[in-house]
Amino acid sequence: MNNPSQLPDRRTSSSSLARWLGTLGPSLITAALVLGPGSITLTSKLGSIYGYDLLWVMVISVCFMLAFTEMSARIGMAANRSLLSVIREKWGKAVTVVIGIGACLVTSSFQAGNSIGSGLAIADLTQTSTPVWVIITTLLGMSLLFTKNFYKVLEKMMLVMVALMIISFLLTLIMVKPSIGGILSGLVPRVPEGSLLLIIGLVATTFSIVGAFYQSYLVQEKGLTKDRLRDGVKESFTGIIILGLISSMIMISSAAILLPQGIQVNTAGDIGKALEPVFGSWANVVFIIGLFGASFSSLTGNATIGGVMLAESLGLGSKLSERGVRICILAVMAVGGIVALLFGAVPLNMIIFAQAITVIIVPIIGVAMYRVANDSKVMGDLKNTWFKNIVAILGILVLIVLAVNNIRTIFFS
Repeated sequence: MNNPSQLPDRRTSSSSLARWLGTLGPSLITAALVLGPGSITLTSKLGSIYGYDLLWVMVISVCFMLAFTEMSARIGMAANRSLLSVIREKWGKAVTVVIGIGACLVTSSFQAGNSIGSGLAIADLTQTSTPVWVIITTLLGMSLLFTKNFYKVLEKMMLVMVALMIISFLLTLIMVKPSIGGILSGLVPRVPEGSLLLIIGLVATTFSIVGAFYQSYLVQEKGLTKDRLRDGVKESFTGIIILGLISSMIMISSAAILLPQGIQVNTAGDIGKALEPVFGSWANVVFIIGLFGASFSSLTGNATIGGVMLAESLGLGSKLSERGVRICILAVMAVGGIVALLFGAVPLNMIIFAQAITVIIVPIIGVAMYRVANDSKVMGDLKNTWFKNIVAILGILVLIVLAVNNIRTIFFS
């Protein structure tokens, strides 16, 4: 017979678990935004070429993403207004407009890749026309904006996508039993010959400063305040760790399965082969479903970031429920869909344009977040500690290195 005195403890435990799961939404959304089709392809390619050797890059990138996402969450909980509003008060409207429009242009530039990934996934499964599905998935993403509670829908969609990826690759790793020694050796920094550009690409796709910046908005949308600091920080850490875990599992799976077979990732079908030990002939179907989830969640998520930041920089609001914000999000989705239909791929000049904008915007965003997080008037007792400042400064230096590399690529290659 159960001891009645134990029942309150069980209820408390269940309540704590439910409360923790309830706070996971913002960071899962941020994680899903970062884990798009480009990230999946790149981590698979690195594993298929270099094995476990570049796992250390993933760990470092996740650490910087953790630092800036947590910092953004604290800003969102400490301030009674949006991060862009704080920046406007500190440095004026011009800086706000530069950050808002720049972030929108960056997300719009890569939105075409998300539209193509979403359409291509369903077209591959159904053996039908990709352009038709690009239109359908873009319209589906737009329709979500008109649901009664867009944030809740977005949150649940990201949760399903993340769960699918974790289960698929975790089962694969259990089946193939990758080399523990190889994984541990991959945590020791080394730069294999010819890997530098791919390393830069991995850092850039994992350490997304725009995604970290938007965490402050998600925290406020969720209603988390400074009295729930522990919950907010815990969920910020959990979401990004999940992002790193999924990306690492993809890389390890590719290293354990694709590298020994000499398969270098060039198509979605090549990545799907990494799931064959578990799903057999269904591996490609399972992966394509996961690719659709990653692409579609990035399609809606990136558009949300770009649209919200554009809307606020133009004085049209910052909440997902506001009409001006939804119009801007729709515009970003439309741009991605139109470019995908017109070109069938992301045009090279558009990629160069996005890189040029990133050179200017990304370091500015990093510095702005750092300065706000150290402002006692805004943050109160939630401002950065000395350790968090050291990590943030190192992260900003990484952003500057990425910017310098982009300058060299754009103007001197």
